[in-house]
Amino acid sequence: MTENVRLAAGDAAPDFTLPTDNGDSLSLKDLRGRKVVLYAYPAAMTPGCTKQACDFRDSLASLQAAGYEVVGISPDKPAKLATFRERDAITFPLVSDEDKSVLTAYGAFGEKQLYGKTVTGVIRSTFVIDENGAIERAFYNVKATGHVAKLRRDLGLD
Repeated sequence: MTENVRLAAGDAAPDFTLPTDNGDSLSLKDLRGRKVVLYAYPAAMTPGCTKQACDFRDSLASLQAAGYEVVGISPDKPAKLATFRERDAITFPLVSDEDKSVLTAYGAFGEKQLYGKTVTGVIRSTFVIDENGAIERAFYNVKATGHVAKLRRDLGLD
């Protein structure tokens, strides 16, 4: 079994430039000076990922008021992300990492347990990145439901 990379507080957040749901590209370095919540999810429009995206959407105003930008990352193609955004009124950028290189750099792609079996896939994870591009917090194997509420508590927003 290969050991996945795990990022920790103080590590430099791996930079990236990826295509978005609206046909643009987004670079982590373009968000310097702001705090970023980057969350990795397995697949757009699946029940858990939809719940999680809607929780972030519903918390976006208060996260932004506290200085956080939210970005979702998955291996989905930009066209699927656009459909997801439209269907569920997602109001933050979704970036496409089709070759999974960024997900891998963040330790959010690799072996995981799914229904008792070891599979390779996206490890649902959330990274809080500070204004200078360093990891402030890294959460691996998070639950789709309830994670945003827990994150808000951890960040002192609730």
